Amino acid sequence: MDKRLLDILCDPVTKTPVRPLRRDELDALNRAIAGGTLDTVAGQKVATPLTAGLITTDRKVVYRIEDDIPVMLAEEGIGTLQLIDFPGR
Repeated sequence: MDKRLLDILCDPVTKTPVRPLRRDELDALNRAIAGGTLDTVAGQKVATPLTAGLITTDRKVVYRIEDDIPVMLAEEGIGTLQLIDFPGR
């Protein structure tokens, strides 16, 4: 992802900056998705694994990247507090 774009992106609700997901974070999210235990902020089940994503610097919300385009819609965010084995806890 272009560094200039990454520098201006932020969480649409809290305005917290974002950074790319690390591989271990992405793997933890995809394990939860495969297990059917992951919901969006709006309460919808996340059914499709992520190939890439952005996470807020406070590590609370993840936004998926689809076709190199960040999906920065508040209702599409995935809260990390629902993940038991999320790295760094």
